[in-house]
Amino acid sequence: MEKFKKMENRTLPADLDYDRIPSLSTESREKLKQVRPRSLGQAARIAGVRHSDITILMIYLEKLSRQRDIVSRET
Repeated sequence: MEKFKKMENRTLPADLDYDRIPSLSTESREKLKQVRPRSLGQAARIAGVRHSDITILMIYLEKLSRQRDIVSRET
């Protein structure tokens, strides 16, 4: 239940480029681009989006967040 709450609250950037996320399945990529979900929880509820692709998306977002933190500390 706690994991679900975190997913529901994890917002997705409005300008997220799903084509830049490696290993995302073609079907999930197309569904995500079409719906443009606002949160990870919403993305997980889209029909045709695989659980494994949600995991890939979570990892990608975490990596992106860490890269932005490093850049902000350097400036």
